[in-house]
Amino acid sequence: MRVTFVGVGEAFDDSVPNTSLFLAGLTGGARATVLLDCGFTAAAAYFACPTLSVADREAGPDAVWISHFHGDHFFGLPWLVARLQEAGRTRELPVFGGPESMSRVLAVLDLAYPHLREKLGFAVRPLAVVPGEAFSLAGFPARTAATEHGAPCLALRLETERGAFFYSGDGRCGPACRELASGCALAVFEAYGLTGGAPGHGSVEESLNLAGEAWVETLALVHVRRDVRRDRGADIRRTLAEAPLRALLPEPGQVFEG
Repeated sequence: MRVTFVGVGEAFDDSVPNTSLFLAGLTGGARATVLLDCGFTAAAAYFACPTLSVADREAGPDAVWISHFHGDHFFGLPWLVARLQEAGRTRELPVFGGPESMSRVLAVLDLAYPHLREKLGFAVRPLAVVPGEAFSLAGFPARTAATEHGAPCLALRLETERGAFFYSGDGRCGPACRELASGCALAVFEAYGLTGGAPGHGSVEESLNLAGEAWVETLALVHVRRDVRRDRGADIRRTLAEAPLRALLPEPGQVFEG
């Protein structure tokens, strides 16, 4: 499993791109790829990411996962789709998300470029998942659980042949997310603040506690509030270095391999 942190920022961070991850792993003996979230600034970061291969950038992911329908998590889809069209993509692009996937995905494409879909050389297929039910995402066995956020948000677990992966999307994670993250090789949590208290968001402290309870092997924190990341980033890294598990505050382009 190889996870590239295309972006790690919150909605309005002007120094790092919106949180977006590119996962490549083996399933059924074959390589498959997923782009997790694609917000305002994430699509441009994806095509410019120096630690992604040229082949992966030009071909695009096998599927896209949208954790929830806030702009910093899906407004980059028109950018992504139009660029893949220019690159000559012909294979279908499934876009997975919650129950609103069909209406939201097609609406953002049509709003950005009203005639884009009719010109595409490939189909964009929105697919809605039912929270808690198992499904297949680009061939990876997958499950979800709801987080506590301002919009309905689904945390995701993917099973690869070399370990499990968890991504919280946005929001505070409860017991269902702890179960979903259990034993994962990599768990990526939203940590907007240092400690709990921000409505609809997680924190560094809560993420460390939950990851420890879930026996996560490696924890990565993303979507940290921009002023906290700027002013307290060194403090966060010291806290993570002292944690009883491997934990990191990744930078854009950083890669996890496990």
